[in-house]
Amino acid sequence: MEHERPDVERPESRDLLLPVCGVPPAYSPLLSPTRFFPLSGEPSPRQTIKRGKKNRLIRTWYEQRTATTAIGVIVILGVFFLVNWLMLSRLHEGRVWLRKGFAKNTYQIPKWVSSTQNVEVRRFGKSKRKHNGTYDRMLDLAAQALLENKREPKELWQEPKAQALAWKPCADQRSWSPDGRILFLFFFFFALRLDQACFLWSFLNLIYFPDFLDGENGYIMVTANGGINQQRVAVCNIVVVARLLNASLVIPKFMLSDVWTDASQFGDIYQEEHFIKYLSPDIRIVKELPKELRSLDLEAIGSVHFISFKVTDVDVMKEAKPDFYMKHILPILHKNKVIHFVGFSNRLAFDPMPFDLQRLRCRCNFHALNFVPRIQETGALIVKRLRNSSGSYLAPLDVHLLGPKSASSLILHNKSDPPARKKASSSISSKYLALHLRFEIDMVAHSLCYFGGGEREQKELDSYRQKHFPSLSTLTKTKKFPSPDALRTEGLCPLTPEEAVLMLVALGFNRETRVFVAGAHIYGGNKRLAALTSLYPNLVTKEKLLSPSELQPFKNFSSQLAALDFIGCAAANAFAMTDSGSQLSSLVSGYRIYYGGGKMPTIRPNKRRLSDILLKNNTIAWNVFEKRVRKAIRQTKHVFARPTGRSVYRYPRCKECMCNDQ
Repeated sequence: MEHERPDVERPESRDLLLPVCGVPPAYSPLLSPTRFFPLSGEPSPRQTIKRGKKNRLIRTWYEQRTATTAIGVIVILGVFFLVNWLMLSRLHEGRVWLRKGFAKNTYQIPKWVSSTQNVEVRRFGKSKRKHNGTYDRMLDLAAQALLENKREPKELWQEPKAQALAWKPCADQRSWSPDGRILFLFFFFFALRLDQACFLWSFLNLIYFPDFLDGENGYIMVTANGGINQQRVAVCNIVVVARLLNASLVIPKFMLSDVWTDASQFGDIYQEEHFIKYLSPDIRIVKELPKELRSLDLEAIGSVHFISFKVTDVDVMKEAKPDFYMKHILPILHKNKVIHFVGFSNRLAFDPMPFDLQRLRCRCNFHALNFVPRIQETGALIVKRLRNSSGSYLAPLDVHLLGPKSASSLILHNKSDPPARKKASSSISSKYLALHLRFEIDMVAHSLCYFGGGEREQKELDSYRQKHFPSLSTLTKTKKFPSPDALRTEGLCPLTPEEAVLMLVALGFNRETRVFVAGAHIYGGNKRLAALTSLYPNLVTKEKLLSPSELQPFKNFSSQLAALDFIGCAAANAFAMTDSGSQLSSLVSGYRIYYGGGKMPTIRPNKRRLSDILLKNNTIAWNVFEKRVRKAIRQTKHVFARPTGRSVYRYPRCKECMCNDQ
């Protein structure tokens, strides 16, 4: 018994024990083979273990390979989308890195220094193609194309209506309600020190108790710099700042510029009473400081903030966010009851911005700022003579632009005329194209580009920079800048009159098109305009449309003359710009979008793409040139909502300014 094999009795013992636990016998057909009882024909336990290890290794390798493959695919897709994003961002006009310029070096570099100087030279690389500034061959081809007198493409005078008609003006609607803006309250609250209770109370007033906003925190004075269009932007920005700080706004003043040399003030250009009355539900506006505050030395008490590049105790950075004003300006306002911004311009960010404050911005620009009757009446004369002396009509924005009285003068027929004659006179009214030719000497000198004038041009522009842009002139001697050819390749040079006319001919405008050229003194004078006037003989300016007596009241006021250009461009059937960064072009295009009803197209050339096409002017065939230009312009006509961070004055298609029916 001692030498009996245990496996003989073990099944018996298991047979006795296992049923007690409710488990079938070891040899039950329901049980799979185990390492104790392998079935015949099955692998041995050792083989099973080896096979299991092998399977685990294969599974591990497969999982690792799958993970590696997935990561690789993700990386490839990421690189693909990154490259596409970079390409699109470079093609998109007004790139962010161009807009910001020297934002980080606010105190060292003058604010008007071009953003091109913020770009390292190596970013441009070496330009392989040289530009000699002449287009004789292309101008000959353009003249031949005009002689063919082809039918104009329909899209020249139209917008993509289906999308454009969906947007309607609604910035005049006031709705000072929370709308979920409690998030802004928490954001600002935690961004400040807890002891700044004045901020919390002001913001609560702003968001939840709009009727309490009586300007009780003090008075804001502003002296806006630049030309009329920069000043217009500054006015709308300071209106929002006054609302934000619950302050009363003193009617803005305009700074005399050595470039614009115009002493015009707010009341000489805009209707003061309308401005005050229209914005009265939003902010309190007064014409002057109270008597007790007029005698204060504002600079001595720290209430003067030079919005330039002089270092002061509190300076306002470019595109400052609302929390900056709440942190730094509001305490000074509480302390001194008055603050004066000197040189205020683009000093308020577009995003992030509470909904109603952004809408207030649009309301100011599109509704509160109306030109004085004298400018409206003269502007109406320009528009009437441009459309046709034998008959005219009212465009969608005429009443808003010219006022009801001046706009009604555009209708030449008498009330007693029969309907058939009224219809006939309207039908013979001619369409006209407005071209903002931003090619004055200040733009040309500031760009650091070459325009084919040789050594004489270089000396003349250097001399102008030394006088009007001394800091830029000094920088050009102490710092290495991109070459003129590199700047042109990147689309950083303004279009010349020759380049502008080539673009118009390529787009299909026929020789009989009436062209209104806006701008002051074009650099190079009539000689530079020769190509434009030769190919489009129906070219006019405000100086040609108005008699000397009609022009005399505006003769020495460049800002008021610019207001007439604004009217002529805004009322045009089609508007073409040569520099998308120009404030006049930006404001005009935004005004046409807001009031145009989807019927007033704007031509915005992508200068980088156009430059690439024009650099091949010695070899490119006209039909290829025409095709590429039309494709480049067509891509800029798409109807889209305002991109984040972009100007609401230029891109009013956003929920704060316009309502979308779709």
